[in-house]
Amino acid sequence: MTDDAPELRASDADRERVAEVLRDAVAEGRLDMAEFEERLDATYQARTYGELAPITKDLPVGGGDGAAPAVNMSKAPATPGSWSGRIVGGEGSSRWGVAIMSGFQRKGRWTVPRRFNSFAFWGGGEIDLREADFADREVVINCIAIMGGVNVVVPPGVDVEVRGIGIMGGFDQREDGVPGEPGGPRVVVTGFAFWGGVGVERKATRAERRRLKEERRAARKEIGDAHHRMLEGHRDFARGLHEDRRERRERRED
Repeated sequence: MTDDAPELRASDADRERVAEVLRDAVAEGRLDMAEFEERLDATYQARTYGELAPITKDLPVGGGDGAAPAVNMSKAPATPGSWSGRIVGGEGSSRWGVAIMSGFQRKGRWTVPRRFNSFAFWGGGEIDLREADFADREVVINCIAIMGGVNVVVPPGVDVEVRGIGIMGGFDQREDGVPGEPGGPRVVVTGFAFWGGVGVERKATRAERRRLKEERRAARKEIGDAHHRMLEGHRDFARGLHEDRRERRERRED
């Protein structure tokens, strides 16, 4: 893991390389299950190289040479599924979300237009961008919440700017200013909240959560198999020791 640019955004491939190191460490008995799960969680939540580096700092990599997993500082050409493949142009598949004493959702595979307007009055709305495509590299999510609420969910790697105004209400500023990945879209959340609120949160995609779950399941199975092999080895050693002692005792008796 490079120390030259600790604030540079890490990619999914970088996180996968660190996860592979952790899996090897579990198989070799260097980490127990609790440590593995803790470090794997930190790996998939890491946003920068600086956050990834400490995770494997005390683990040997690549045949036990002690080096941390290398991170490629030069970005490769875009591959299917990268941000370039999700910025598709066009007009967007939905421009409005309205909730009046009710609710609305925009989630799953949809195309976010350059400007999406939402209105919640005594109701609530959810705008989920984790699996969405984007009509442009910068999109605006305009939220009007009056005695209601709107929640905007963005995936890791998206640059977020919050410009909304709240009167006896508020806009969630936690993700404001968090740098995005190179080539990733920029989401500007703006609007007005009166006796209401607009939340902005960053969550991993369903695919990433499934992958994490599968990693844990595979690691548990691998640890269980390794433990079984270790017990069998101990039993074989004990049986061999017992047989050796018995043979020596019989020779003395003869």
